[in-house]
Amino acid sequence: MQTANLLSRDDTFFGVCEALGTDLGFSPNILRIVFGVAVMWNPMLVIGTYAALGVLVFASRYFFPVARRQHPTIQAPKAAPKVEAVNDSVERELELAA
Repeated sequence: MQTANLLSRDDTFFGVCEALGTDLGFSPNILRIVFGVAVMWNPMLVIGTYAALGVLVFASRYFFPVARRQHPTIQAPKAAPKVEAVNDSVERELELAA
């Protein structure tokens, strides 16, 4: 199973909310909204909490890399069935153009 690096994606800021949402099975947008609203009241506490959760996510990804579930919206590509046409087995010699 190939997983994308959360730090290199364009749509995340260190991937903390995405990783927690994926690991715990809820939409990361809920956590993003909570952090966005809470930063208006106590920015230092929210930034500290976000940083602590970032360390927790990093530690869980580093020490337990296989124990994660795949995000429900990300699906592995399916192999296309091999289709063989009837005329694939017949070889014809092509005529040369003048």
